Amino acid sequence: MQEWLSGVVSTVTEPSTLAGQRVNLALATWVSAINFWAWNMIGPLSTTYAGDLSLSSTQASMLVATPILVGAVGRIAVGSLTDRFGGRIMFIAICLASILPVLAVGIAGTVHSYPLLLVFGFFLGIAGTVFAVGIPFANSWYEPARRGFATGVFGAGMVGTALSAFFTPRFVGWFGLLTTHVVIAVALAVTALVCVLVMRNSPMFTPNTDPVLPKLKAAAKLGVTWEMCFLYAVVFGGFVAFSNYLPTYIKTVYGFSPVDAGARTAAFALAAVVARPIGGALSDRIPPKFVVLVSLAGTALMAFIAVFQPPPDLWSAATFIALALFLGMGTGGVFAWVSRRAPASSVGSVTGIVAAAGGLGGYFPPLVMGATYDPADNDYTFGLLLLVATALVALAYTAVRLHAREPVARDGPGVAT
Repeated sequence: MQEWLSGVVSTVTEPSTLAGQRVNLALATWVSAINFWAWNMIGPLSTTYAGDLSLSSTQASMLVATPILVGAVGRIAVGSLTDRFGGRIMFIAICLASILPVLAVGIAGTVHSYPLLLVFGFFLGIAGTVFAVGIPFANSWYEPARRGFATGVFGAGMVGTALSAFFTPRFVGWFGLLTTHVVIAVALAVTALVCVLVMRNSPMFTPNTDPVLPKLKAAAKLGVTWEMCFLYAVVFGGFVAFSNYLPTYIKTVYGFSPVDAGARTAAFALAAVVARPIGGALSDRIPPKFVVLVSLAGTALMAFIAVFQPPPDLWSAATFIALALFLGMGTGGVFAWVSRRAPASSVGSVTGIVAAAGGLGGYFPPLVMGATYDPADNDYTFGLLLLVATALVALAYTAVRLHAREPVARDGPGVAT
């Protein structure tokens, strides 16, 4: 206990002396936001595609879920590559690699081809891998005592989902479908150029040139990796699933137009974005376990209330915004926990695996919601009850199995697992 306290005190008293940390953190957050917007280009238009292409509930769910899957699995490799090449190169690479899929999805939507939307939506998932770059990048710029804050601020780049939900349907109405995708492609190109000119890796960054597979294998042997995978699959997976599927849910259950459903989904995503840095900052001051416990308890409660379809607009909005706040707080808390426990040289690899688990956690719920939708009663009771049960299991596991206080992560055999 004394050793733990001395470690925490020493990290709290370390000054923030790295010049440029704020600029680089802000730029990284923007890179995340524009890539999250690109990643979420299909979700806000899913109801439009479903109507234009006469898609079933299952087909529409597949369309929404496909980019999520690739964005999740791709994070494993991207996290390890970030350990090797640094965040600057990887941010630039992901922005550039996302341009063609964004344009291709716009073309597929314009020619009304469901197979092409699925194929190009698969590659659109590249944009979703950006998260595995930003966490180790933010960590390297800040001392351990402020990494919860840093990762929380970077995580606010999730606002890209809110921007997409709110603006994408409106842009399509104002400019047309293909032009909307061209606008986002240009934004990605400009962002990459700004990264080339302005962004720098932290002076504290040390490339890990070990082969990727052994690094992933080593990260997979850490207990912290799989514990955080489970928790992040619940909180971030819940956020991703609702951010992508909520337009369909709102239109189906409440009968709102795509634009109105997008505005309400944007409010959900924005609430989660606001809550994420709060969760991270709280985890710098109190053990992250308690932040995660509150998140999981609130998630279970709000999902249970949603089962009863609160009437629009006040009560349904309050329910889903509260759900978003709890999920967002949990995402900040979990990655603050990762930053404290993972070895510094392996943060990218651990982050990649954990972020992949979060993405996979967001892949399956839209499929479940589409497959279990009851058209007779117009409800999604089964899918929502699964979220309640999953959150309660995670709550019990966190309360019973995980320690509230652990040593701050150090490289070497002393790292807590």
